[in-house]
Amino acid sequence: MEIVNVKNLKKLYGDFLAVDNISFHINKGEIFGFLGPNGAGKTSTINMLTGLSRPSGSEIHINSIDAVRDIKKVQRIIGIVPDESNLYGEMNGFDNLCFCAALYGMEKKEREKKAKELLNLFNLTEAGNRPFRAYSKGMKRKLTIAAGIIHNPKILFLDEPTTGIDVESARHIRKLILDLKDKGTTIFLTTHYLEEAQRICDRIALIVKGRIVKIGTVNELMESTMQGHIVQLTYQGRMETVQKELKEHFPGCTIKILSNDSSQLINKEPVPLFPLLQLLHNKGVSVYEAKEIKPTLEDVFVEITGLETDRANK
Repeated sequence: MEIVNVKNLKKLYGDFLAVDNISFHINKGEIFGFLGPNGAGKTSTINMLTGLSRPSGSEIHINSIDAVRDIKKVQRIIGIVPDESNLYGEMNGFDNLCFCAALYGMEKKEREKKAKELLNLFNLTEAGNRPFRAYSKGMKRKLTIAAGIIHNPKILFLDEPTTGIDVESARHIRKLILDLKDKGTTIFLTTHYLEEAQRICDRIALIVKGRIVKIGTVNELMESTMQGHIVQLTYQGRMETVQKELKEHFPGCTIKILSNDSSQLINKEPVPLFPLLQLLHNKGVSVYEAKEIKPTLEDVFVEITGLETDRANK
């Protein structure tokens, strides 16, 4: 069931077209990843969906509400976690959460109870009475996410939630995101960490220069770039002497010798391991390890966008 439906979303800044007529939908309860290099249009898209920026043209429906005409109604059911914290440095963690809850119309008793629960959930109870400006980057990120979910939104928009924080905090935040999904929250996530997206996203859209170039599940994206089924072998012996026999038994296969003790067998169809290992054994090649090699999301990104990942990660 779709909870977000976007058609022909467009954003102009003067003569610059930041978002170029993109269309997509998000299913209820899924984590939808929005990936691309800096300047691709990720933050501009989030800002338009959440009412922080007006589209230059679009149809946006969120939970069956027209988000262009009635954004105030939409904002009551969404949570927003921007890439830069919007909390107050002079206020402590507890007061920041209570203030955000008050903006959503929560009663004092309810918001104070919820603030305490979230401080405990995010391991910030001890820091709850300290000024926000004294928090570490990881702590600031956690509190900003807590503020975005204090009113139990149906949809949470997360813009680069783990950028610039330590490994432990990033791991904790990923777990919290998955826990929110398990509770039924729909999550729109932008990130340039491809491994993170591969771990937690149900579907992913790749955006480059304001245009969506591919949408699909992680497996669908990977399958679209697979050149064949790859088995990597580590062995003792001479692979060169059995290449002819391998090609006879597996017509159409390619053997790529990586080193003196490592090769890859590439075939359009899956390679049955037992006949392969038996053939090599009979020819004097002792295999110590055989593993299937699958593309990573990084491989997919480079293949589809034509951009190197170091450019995407800056």
